[in-house]
Amino acid sequence: MRTSQKHTFSDGSQKFFNQPVQEVTSFVRPPLQNLDHSLCSDDSSEGAHLSVETFEQYCTLDSSSGTGGYPAVNSPSTASFSPPKSPSSWPNSQLYASDLKHSPDETSQSPVHDSCVIDDEDDLRHKIKELESVMLGPDSDNCDVYSNSSPSGLQILPESEKWNYVIEMLSRGDLREVLCSCAKSIENSDMYTTECLMTELRQMVSVSGEPVQRLGAYMLEGLVAKLASTGSSIYKALRCKEPASAELFSYMHLLYEICPYFKFGYMSANGAIAEAMKDESEVHIIDFQIAQGTQWIILIIALASRPGGPPKVRITGIDDSTSAYARGGGLEIVGKRLSKLAEAYKVPFEFHPAAMSGSDIQLENLGVRPGEAIAVNFALMLHHMPDESVSTLNHRDRLLRLAKSLSPKVVTLVEQEANTNTAPFFNRFLETMNHYAAIFESVDVALPRDHKDRINVEQHCLAREIVNIIACEGPDRVERHELLGKWRYRFLMAGFTPYPLSPVVNATIKTLLESYNNKYTLEERDGALFLGWKNQAIVTSCAWS
Repeated sequence: MRTSQKHTFSDGSQKFFNQPVQEVTSFVRPPLQNLDHSLCSDDSSEGAHLSVETFEQYCTLDSSSGTGGYPAVNSPSTASFSPPKSPSSWPNSQLYASDLKHSPDETSQSPVHDSCVIDDEDDLRHKIKELESVMLGPDSDNCDVYSNSSPSGLQILPESEKWNYVIEMLSRGDLREVLCSCAKSIENSDMYTTECLMTELRQMVSVSGEPVQRLGAYMLEGLVAKLASTGSSIYKALRCKEPASAELFSYMHLLYEICPYFKFGYMSANGAIAEAMKDESEVHIIDFQIAQGTQWIILIIALASRPGGPPKVRITGIDDSTSAYARGGGLEIVGKRLSKLAEAYKVPFEFHPAAMSGSDIQLENLGVRPGEAIAVNFALMLHHMPDESVSTLNHRDRLLRLAKSLSPKVVTLVEQEANTNTAPFFNRFLETMNHYAAIFESVDVALPRDHKDRINVEQHCLAREIVNIIACEGPDRVERHELLGKWRYRFLMAGFTPYPLSPVVNATIKTLLESYNNKYTLEERDGALFLGWKNQAIVTSCAWS
């Protein structure tokens, strides 16, 4: 493909420059009717006292819209837009997905279309340096110029200069910069620029390329969905597809194994609960998103070896109907699995199912009994609850007040460290890019580029959340992460005080990280643990009482 732009040089001459753009595989929104509405699983646990055989005996692969909430389309996919045929048609043209092809082992290239093109082969090579010198100066590899507070940027350039800026930006080939420009154009309702940039982005992204290209594919999908107002439909439709046979890895299980994010959350929360319950004879754990119950396997085994004998353990598992797909049935499956495990380790055990969404939970649904020591677990779940910016019911704070009313020994919180809740669209777009870029990089070092399941892991476990954050607003945007500082404020307002994490927990997690890439970082700060990638915090864990 070639892009062309007229430019007047210092000698008064005018030239149209045609720049070749490399064809790469692209991924954009597939037609919803072609998607399989099935499930995914994510789970696994490991520890010093649990062998692989024990794990396989007592648990199946876990999945949940609450523990990560990630799924997406079922296989490597490509689709193409039909772009405008000439510049004059850009403002009124419509983007649409077509020619969708699915293949688990390969990707196909998108058809090549002309955009922003005037067919002229004049001497780009001889003029490109002069062209660059009269544009906007040195290369930039960040999106700062597009922030709302920036005095400069694409949105305020005169029309005569804007396209000079665009062609110079495209010549740098900085995918992040082009994505940011496209998002800013959408925010400014500049459809002329938006559609041109989307056509170029389609040639730059790839589900099988560098981490930023793969992330860019799903961010582009989110931008397209936002324009088409289909983000909510995509989010609801793209469920994780369960493997066709027992021999296939669950994609969520694979993500669980290759990256320590879930294990970090489960281990840190379990450590705080075990410490708080070390002298209790009756323990009631209320899990607000139990999924398959994987988190509790190691804790039950640990309690079995407690000096003086194990306590009586009762777990209330709260869930919503979508997680039942991954289990192949209701919460009774979780209860039977955990009961079987507890029986094998001689731990008195009772399971209390509460098959409803966390936003519907009331005190009477929890089955609290006198004399129990209560632990409440919010693992990667509270960010799905609407807050005061979405609904006057504010279930996010309501659940915290409900938990406090139980007088629990400990409440555990595990959340992604990102600010995608109340931030305006463009700021949210930048936050999503930075947060998920680190996750994609961490996946990249764990799985080879040609690994047949890597694309599936990213599509099934990350893409849906990215699309929802970028494309949806109001109640339809259910992925609403907050930074730990905001969570701390909410807990303090609900009457909680910080519960210190045990040094034993920290040491255990440090040992866990030794088996992963050395770019993972662990930091303890302000009573919380931060798991990061290259010092960028990805997941946080803390406890309250």
